[in-house]
Amino acid sequence: MMLNMMVTGTDSDRPPAVLAHGLFGSGRNLGGLARRLGESRRVISVDMRNHGDSFHDPDHGYPALAADLAQVVQDAGGQADVLGHSMGGKAAMMLALTRPDLVRRLVVLDIAPFAYGHSQEGLIDAMQAVDLAGLRLRSQADARLAEHVADPGVRAFLLQSLDLKADPPRWKFNLPALRSQMPLLVGWPDAPKASFTGPALFLAGEESDYCRAPQAAAIRAHFPQAEIRIIAGAGHWLHADRPEEVAAAVSAFLG
Repeated sequence: MMLNMMVTGTDSDRPPAVLAHGLFGSGRNLGGLARRLGESRRVISVDMRNHGDSFHDPDHGYPALAADLAQVVQDAGGQADVLGHSMGGKAAMMLALTRPDLVRRLVVLDIAPFAYGHSQEGLIDAMQAVDLAGLRLRSQADARLAEHVADPGVRAFLLQSLDLKADPPRWKFNLPALRSQMPLLVGWPDAPKASFTGPALFLAGEESDYCRAPQAAAIRAHFPQAEIRIIAGAGHWLHADRPEEVAAAVSAFLG
């Protein structure tokens, strides 16, 4: 099964760029980067499995996510520059480690090949607790979700994936699969032990705790050519916090 894809830009002498979003997101989340890179190449933004308009599957481990990206790259010509944020960044790293022939350059946003101790099950609980019956307006959905999620920014992010046109309204996520696979999502497989020796850029938010010293050591263990750069004033969603700075850094690195 193929991932749902959105294409920006046109073919050029540069390889296509494949963009992979994070948990509870969709391909639209990286739209600013897609438009910037699309000025000089074809850009393929994907909905990862169990997200957006892509297929649902009980397996949401990183080998499966990397295999999805591999199929996209192969169908796009056999090699691409690959960028991923958070969950998508781990999938992109797994692709680079297991199929380095498919990745020319790698860009990872605020994540490392590292097993984190947090969980996002609370947001799954919140979404499943919302009564979706009779919802027609985004403001109505926001009011109901606010009973479970205090942060308006997080609510706005999640509500991008609420399909109000469906009857009844529905979340586009495969929430049962994401819940059951959460230990895999926040973790990192013991394998592969391989390294990706190609060019790699890791951008980390200064206000995020996803890429501190232990995570930087893990990055260098797997990606010896990695350049790790800190984006001042940015958190985990650094491409939203500092869009121009992130876009400029990615564009310059990918050439």
